[in-house]
Amino acid sequence: MSGVVSVKVRMAALGAVLALVLVPLTGTAAASADGKPSVKLSKSQAGTGGSITVTGSGWRPKTLLMMLICGQSVPSRGVIGGTNSCANADGRAVTTDAKGNFGKQLPVAEPPKPCPCVVHVATVTGEKAEADAIFMVAGHSVEPLPKEESGGRLSVLTDTRLDGSSGLLTWFGSPPSRKLVFTVGNVGTAPVKNPVFQVGTSHGVFAPQWEEQQWRGTIAPGKKAQIKLPVELSAGAHGDYTVSLKYGGKVLAEQPWGVGRPWGVTLFWILLCVVVPGAVFRIGMAVVDRVRPRRSNGRGGRHRDLRLPEIALRIPKFNPSPASTPVSSKTSTPPTLPWFTPDSDPGTTANGQLSAPQENSPTTKGHT
Repeated sequence: MSGVVSVKVRMAALGAVLALVLVPLTGTAAASADGKPSVKLSKSQAGTGGSITVTGSGWRPKTLLMMLICGQSVPSRGVIGGTNSCANADGRAVTTDAKGNFGKQLPVAEPPKPCPCVVHVATVTGEKAEADAIFMVAGHSVEPLPKEESGGRLSVLTDTRLDGSSGLLTWFGSPPSRKLVFTVGNVGTAPVKNPVFQVGTSHGVFAPQWEEQQWRGTIAPGKKAQIKLPVELSAGAHGDYTVSLKYGGKVLAEQPWGVGRPWGVTLFWILLCVVVPGAVFRIGMAVVDRVRPRRSNGRGGRHRDLRLPEIALRIPKFNPSPASTPVSSKTSTPPTLPWFTPDSDPGTTANGQLSAPQENSPTTKGHT
């Protein structure tokens, strides 16, 4: 009799073990069959300083993911406080393979919020997808989750979008701006009046910077409303950004935003590097031309340009030497000075011959 009881006990224990093994496998297979991303952990609990291996399947191929340990979170409610509840500094990025699977080690760090904690995996760019796995940080404080608000509750009914376009000023570094458009519905039992949303912008894998914006209006139970909230980045911003929407401490939607580079600023600096040196060179040449000393003619230091007729008058006439001149049989008439005519030259006679000077004749030095 005792042998039969022992066999029954062994069979029950074996059935319990098989149930514990097969239930997780069945859940994983179901998640994969539905096409939803899933996450599995090598350990369900670890202390700070250790590490765990995170594996996933069902994700989009060749997609960049971010893995974080977040506090005040459960898979049914997600990350309540957004990425501000996560250990962002110790997060890890991973890219899925061609089949949408991945596997990577994640260091264990204490999140800024108390547990219950999860390992939160979400896409960085592209279509939003996320999955959570329960995890316990050993030695970290544990507190109950905040109660869900009763009465009016808002939920995003349609995909969010960013309306607007960049203008000419944005091309020259002006702050890019858009309109975040989404439709919410009141799934609670009380009206929601003048709801206050939080709009956050994040660059790459960094945590978003939140800004509160109030929408004026009332949403009755079971009703919906389209809401438009302005979103603006800093001047000169460019790259891949993510716009997040949060209400009641819960992230409702995220929208990627690719901002182009302000090429007008680059063109401005290129022109500045070309125009300024050219202007400086011209100013320098003008200054050098102004301070350069002038050429002078030696009389009072005043510059005078020599004209061609004056140069011609100053050049002496070339007279060949008597030795090189052949002796002519005829007597040549000596040249006369310009102020004497041949008839009034005191050195010639009436027939044009030279005469010796008289002893009693006075010496003529010019007109008297």
